[in-house]
Amino acid sequence: MRNICRYLCVIAAALAMGSPLSAQDVSKQKESIAKLKEEIRYIDEELKATSSKHQASYNRLVLLQKKSASRKKLVAESDKALKSLQSQINQKDKEIAKLRSRIDTLEKYYSTLVYNTYKNRDHRVWFMYLLASENPGQGYRRFSYLKNLSAAMNAEAVEIVAAKDALEEQKASLKAMYNEAGALKKEREKEYNTLLKEEKSTRAMVNTLAKDKKKYKAELERKRKEMERLNKEVERILGKEMTRKDQIDYTVSGKFEQNKGNLPWPVKGVVTETFGAQKHPIYKNISMPANNGITITAKRGSEAKCVFEGVVKQILIMPGYNYCVLVQHGEYFTFYCKLARATVKTGQKLQGGDTIGTLEAADESTSQLHFQIWKGNAKQNPSLWLR
Repeated sequence: MRNICRYLCVIAAALAMGSPLSAQDVSKQKESIAKLKEEIRYIDEELKATSSKHQASYNRLVLLQKKSASRKKLVAESDKALKSLQSQINQKDKEIAKLRSRIDTLEKYYSTLVYNTYKNRDHRVWFMYLLASENPGQGYRRFSYLKNLSAAMNAEAVEIVAAKDALEEQKASLKAMYNEAGALKKEREKEYNTLLKEEKSTRAMVNTLAKDKKKYKAELERKRKEMERLNKEVERILGKEMTRKDQIDYTVSGKFEQNKGNLPWPVKGVVTETFGAQKHPIYKNISMPANNGITITAKRGSEAKCVFEGVVKQILIMPGYNYCVLVQHGEYFTFYCKLARATVKTGQKLQGGDTIGTLEAADESTSQLHFQIWKGNAKQNPSLWLR
């Protein structure tokens, strides 16, 4: 009986643990799916806010392409979650089969024990069994065995019932997994079909906008010049600031660095221009100017917030970027551009979450924030620093 209890404890522990890695994977993928759905919902709101006369525009195309990219990631995360769930289901099937097999063995053993006890129920047989003992010690052990036999059988019966209950729980858990996998599969198919429609719509818009190549090439050249001018000015300012090493607060630097990957977003929105080199959204054979930061598309008139405690070092106006504010955090700097106006002053101390300014309008429904992070004169990828 002791062995039976030990075995059932091992089975219970194994079933309780299940497949922890797969469960963690599914949880992580669900979190990613929820975030991507929220991002897609936000983009949809911005697209719906655009009037019909602006159905074909550069900014709208960028949002559509971002939405398609997010939905592709959503489908991919759904595939991963389905794979992890299927792995859990397979593991649960194996565990249930083992438990069912063990229950069959226990029931067979128990049935034999009950049958033999019934067959030898005559007290005279038991009395003779005791008298046949070779010594008093053996007689006492046999007496104890007969005395506790009924209790032992009852205990084993309880263990079998507990094992059956555990089996039913595991079967219910397996059914829930099947239902979850079925719902996720339907949702994945829905998202995939939506993606195909969105990609078709995006291609149609690209074809429409591509007809005006002269216009977009001129805009690209203008943007290139504006970005080069901005980059040179930022590098000049940072180079000047880094010569004043005696004025750098390294305590703030340390705190800033510890928050890598956990800095709050300077504005609520979606990243529509990523860090580094990238291709033109319409003409894939044309490279866009290298981006020293990211561009976040937000609701029109949103406020830009400071991401960490610091001091306002510079406020400047740059062609194509309007008001720009540079904030120092020890040896780190954050740069906020495309503001309609700045609500801070040079030398002003800021805390994380303080308003820096209001974003200028990019079109009738959206604004954009160009955001950069620097460590000294080394540019950083803001996406690696933000939550």
